[in-house]
Amino acid sequence: MKSPTTALAVLAVAATLGALTACTGGGESGKLELRVATFPPGADQAAYDAFAAQEKQFEELHPDIDVIGVEYEWTGPTFAAQLAAGSLPDVFTVPFTDGQTLLQNGQLADVTDEAKELGYLDKFNPNILASIQDGDGRIYGFPRQAYALGLQYNRELFEQAGLDPDQPPTTWDEVRADAKKIAEATGKAGYATMTQGNTGGWQLVAQAASRGGFIQDGDTSTIDNDGVKKTLQFFHDLRWDDDSMGDDFLLDWGSINQEFAAGNIGMYTSGSDLYTALTRDFSLDPAVYGLTVIPMDGPDAKVIGGGDIAVIPSNVDDETKAAAIEWIDWYYMQKLLDEKAAQLDAKTLADSGQAVGTPVLPVLDQETYEQSLVWIKDYINVPTEQMTGFTDGIFEQTPVAEPPLHTQEIYGLLDAVVQKVLTDPDADIDALLAQADEDAQALIDG
Repeated sequence: MKSPTTALAVLAVAATLGALTACTGGGESGKLELRVATFPPGADQAAYDAFAAQEKQFEELHPDIDVIGVEYEWTGPTFAAQLAAGSLPDVFTVPFTDGQTLLQNGQLADVTDEAKELGYLDKFNPNILASIQDGDGRIYGFPRQAYALGLQYNRELFEQAGLDPDQPPTTWDEVRADAKKIAEATGKAGYATMTQGNTGGWQLVAQAASRGGFIQDGDTSTIDNDGVKKTLQFFHDLRWDDDSMGDDFLLDWGSINQEFAAGNIGMYTSGSDLYTALTRDFSLDPAVYGLTVIPMDGPDAKVIGGGDIAVIPSNVDDETKAAAIEWIDWYYMQKLLDEKAAQLDAKTLADSGQAVGTPVLPVLDQETYEQSLVWIKDYINVPTEQMTGFTDGIFEQTPVAEPPLHTQEIYGLLDAVVQKVLTDPDADIDALLAQADEDAQALIDG
């Protein structure tokens, strides 16, 4: 068994996100070692128990491969250095927004021929596949999961504030009003937003889209628009007029999830698939979790979607690449395509106390996705009745992809804008956006 442990993390190279597992010093005699991404540091033991069972299942089918689990968490500011240093595993995941940059830089392995041989290349959602496809139609990874932005909320804090958790807010004005009630009744942050590690820009762009504002038009930056301004004004009003955003304005994906799981945040926006990580990595009590769609404001409003891709570094040897393809197909893809694989995966996760049935958007065609839900219906264990605001409403919203050009760098620029608005009551939103627009256009032109 080679499951990662937090204790071993201190032995890893300081620049890496992952910690090698106990057996990474050498594979079993005659076997190929395949290092694969698992979970962020801090994931609960049940997650590793489930991974250990899956690892054993895979190795029984592929006795010549020795799977080595590696703790892994993608973060924008450090990822490029890790990739350049060769410190990432043989199989890892990256956001849709990184796919084009990485493949154009020659840093990902071309998997087109292997995907064709597997027989399901034509089943991928073409809009999603484009995130990892070059101009010649070659692909450099396997889209494995997708999400739409949703509004996460704490049902317990809603009740303490006299709000009905089965009737979550449907407009941004209602979000503001509910946040103020939660803050006044509980002393907790009624609403919070991410602000650093490129996540502040990510959420600013997502909420701007829900107000009809988009930050790129072809190769032109359009950050300075009404949707972005309305979102920043919304943050300003909650922070300075209502005092409903708490005291921590340096939150990223991990820290905001931790605060939410600890019961310190009433609402925030993030991916619809977040329940899995909240319960697995942050010990959230499922009873307090609620999920609904983010409000749409205006005729041009859209919901930002995203997701990640299972990829292989371009510098792996042919034998390792072949093993990596076998793992990606078995671990990520077959549960979406094959009834027995779907049920084995769902049963293994459910038996280990892991989430089964978290709301996602399909990376394959709609028919295949709906069939997979039928296959696993007996194993679904997430509180779907607490997520109906999302599952009933998401297909009424119009999805849109994240901005394609220099995405993470521009998100980083916008982090500073969000932080300024939340820490300076006199922040000049117009001036901040004018400068951000200029800086983003320089990135695009460069």
